[in-house]
Amino acid sequence: MSEFINNREKLIPINTDRLTIIKQTFQDLHNGRNPDEVKAHFDAFVGSITIAEITQLQQDFAEEGSIPTGELMQIYHQHSDIFNGKIKEEEPRAGRPEEQPGHPVHTFKLENREIEKLLESKLEIHLEQFIKEDSADQIYQLIEDINLLLDIDKHYSRKENLIFPYLERYGIHGPTTNMWRINDFIRDAIKDAKKNLLHYKGSKQAVIDVLQFVIREVTGMIYKEENILFPMAIKNFTEDEWVKIAHESDEIGYCLIAPVQEWKPDRKGIDEKALTEGFIKMETGILSLKQLELMLNHLPIDITFIDHNDVVRYFSHGKERIFARTKAIIGRTVQNCHPPRSVHVVEDLLRDFKAGKKDSEEFWIRFKDKYVYIRYFAVRDEDGAYIGTMEFTQNIAPIKMIDGEKRILS
Repeated sequence: MSEFINNREKLIPINTDRLTIIKQTFQDLHNGRNPDEVKAHFDAFVGSITIAEITQLQQDFAEEGSIPTGELMQIYHQHSDIFNGKIKEEEPRAGRPEEQPGHPVHTFKLENREIEKLLESKLEIHLEQFIKEDSADQIYQLIEDINLLLDIDKHYSRKENLIFPYLERYGIHGPTTNMWRINDFIRDAIKDAKKNLLHYKGSKQAVIDVLQFVIREVTGMIYKEENILFPMAIKNFTEDEWVKIAHESDEIGYCLIAPVQEWKPDRKGIDEKALTEGFIKMETGILSLKQLELMLNHLPIDITFIDHNDVVRYFSHGKERIFARTKAIIGRTVQNCHPPRSVHVVEDLLRDFKAGKKDSEEFWIRFKDKYVYIRYFAVRDEDGAYIGTMEFTQNIAPIKMIDGEKRILS
């Protein structure tokens, strides 16, 4: 069936003379030449650059090792400014599957729009307010923004564990190595920002510096992804590879937003039933995946499960949930799903579960027209090892109204 699914284009030969000039711009920056002069030289003698040239350029430098890695990364940053608006668009591809909802690239770009919205409408505004007044309220707002931004780890993890390996199969290593390092710098900076804010002792400039770094680097990474990485992947990957990436993305999770729908490419001659439903054999029976999911979603309670690392792995999706849940929380730590003022309660409960001090806990609250009974259970294996925590949420208002007996069908 490969004739239906192989959408990889033939590689376009690279003009070695052009590539030599482009490589010289790297050397010029390495040797301390003024970036404005380098940009003017690039505009005059090159003008534009293709994805293939960027790929080959980064590959050559990675293999040669002629410039130290740390300095090479700084030069890449400077080149992002030089290349901005100069990357030559590829010829339009028939159908452009990457623009179809649910395609991995479509989902990555949706996440980027949400990340930009978080930066522009929250983090940047709250940082400006913090610069004027580092009050407790401003600190809490920034912590909440950072908790949301920590979700970017799932975006980067999908890129690193699903996109990068396929690029490397085609001998493309330069972009993946450099991007992964920058991803880690961003992750560390976000964690540092949260630490500084949670334990704030007046180090205002340190908070400002790290948050400005985060905003700058996250914005720059979005540009690199959408103008270099994704076009590079689209140019090389087969449809089969994109299908695998789409199917495996759920396991890692999504950043701030979930795919709008499942991506099912129009594949002639492919029987959709070829992907078997699958069955799960348990100690007391066998259920298909579909039966199990429907059964859980029909329970008159909401279920959420977090694993031993405090990561949200599952929630039931009944018709009437008490508290709203979106697929974007899958893969997030439960601490980052709660506001800073209440996260200590969650951490205390999980600490007791992990230490074996408690096996369950319960709360009950009034919420709108409901009387909500919330129960938490430590999930342990046959050896007593802590596996995770299950949350059960139920509206018990109708149950509290029950009186007398009912012995016959209505």
